[in-house]
Amino acid sequence: MIRAGTIEDIASVQEIAYISWNDTYEGIIPPPVQKSFLDKSYSTPMMEMRLKKTIVLLAMHENEPIGFANFTKVDQDGDSELIALYLKPEYQRNGYGRQLLNSGLSYLLDGSQLSVYVESENTKGRKFYEATGFKLVEEFEEFFEGHLLQTAKYVYDLKTPTL
Repeated sequence: MIRAGTIEDIASVQEIAYISWNDTYEGIIPPPVQKSFLDKSYSTPMMEMRLKKTIVLLAMHENEPIGFANFTKVDQDGDSELIALYLKPEYQRNGYGRQLLNSGLSYLLDGSQLSVYVESENTKGRKFYEATGFKLVEEFEEFFEGHLLQTAKYVYDLKTPTL
């Protein structure tokens, strides 16, 4: 089941973010860099702001949160961004990611495109986005919390869905 996130879900979202990041980025992004990013991006005040200004959805399994997705609302140009889509490792490749994505797309019906940025070495994430209809548009280097990363930008055409 997928449902909208609430203030009461903040601790669960924080836990899922830390667990999934540590699993996904082990050996790719140094632990101190991960911690710095997660501490800032998933602080309680930041999560409260996300819940007010963006779309936060939770994937539930037996009434327990096991994943979440965070989308920006469609802007005046018709663009939206998938800020995060994270699942606890034991629930990956079970359809929850696709459910989160499909639920998020239902909030973006008046949009034209959805972008997502993925660390280039995140092969699990890249395979998921490619399998769900996202197209690679560019790769570039960027500094992330002072650490040089290679980032891939994907775009999903909201006008001609392929899910």
